[in-house]
Amino acid sequence: MTTFCVMKLLCQATRNENRYGKKFFGTLLTQTPQKRVCSPFWMVVPDPGKSTVLGLTQPFCTAEKSHTAPKKKVAFGSVGRRIPYRILHVINQDGESLGNMPRAEALKLMDQHDLKLVLLRENAEPPVYRLMTGQQIHEEQLKRAEKKKASPKPGTVQKELSFSSAIAKNDLETKTKQIAQWIEKKYHVKVTIRQAKDSNTDMFMLFDQILETVSEKATYLSKPKVTREGVSVCILRHMSEKELKAYQKMEKQKNNTVKKDENEDLKSNESQ
Repeated sequence: MTTFCVMKLLCQATRNENRYGKKFFGTLLTQTPQKRVCSPFWMVVPDPGKSTVLGLTQPFCTAEKSHTAPKKKVAFGSVGRRIPYRILHVINQDGESLGNMPRAEALKLMDQHDLKLVLLRENAEPPVYRLMTGQQIHEEQLKRAEKKKASPKPGTVQKELSFSSAIAKNDLETKTKQIAQWIEKKYHVKVTIRQAKDSNTDMFMLFDQILETVSEKATYLSKPKVTREGVSVCILRHMSEKELKAYQKMEKQKNNTVKKDENEDLKSNESQ
């Protein structure tokens, strides 16, 4: 009788174990995957010669690491025939839209007119490409380089001055002194000159005149250029140490040449 009761209890325990096991693992299988949290943990490190110590292990995580790298900015220029998109929006060399077309048709146009395809906007849908000549690409690259050069670097202070080409002499001297103070602090100075009505003053001569007053320490970051009708702009910056040394050396040579000429003139006058 005792043996029968023991066997019955063992069978019941086995059934309960199977039932709870299925319930537990079934719950795990139906759970939605969640973001794993990585954290370090402590483990016991036995040492036969010393007492038991706790060691901090490396953090672990079963979730996959993200290796997504940011896209590099593609330099402006011809993409050749390496176009990964099937449909493109194409603009011709005159800036007119030709609409959307298959990649093969765009390449055919490129070959027919002996042009090059340049990527303008990759994030558009579909991506925008333009047909351009080699000369157009070169000119656009120069414009972009000039624009990048003229834009102030992070941390650089840029001051601005704007005045008319009919500015009075005293006012121009005041403006020039202000520019010199800013240059001394190694600021960039953007100078904008507006062409006054009925004024024949050459704005580019005004820019050179301003630079001449601060030529010992300043130079053009962006040379004078017409931004729109009647408005010209330049940007001045402080010279680098290398540029300052080169300028001082050049001025010294110039002064020596002048002194040499003066001495020769004096000698020629004395001989007469």
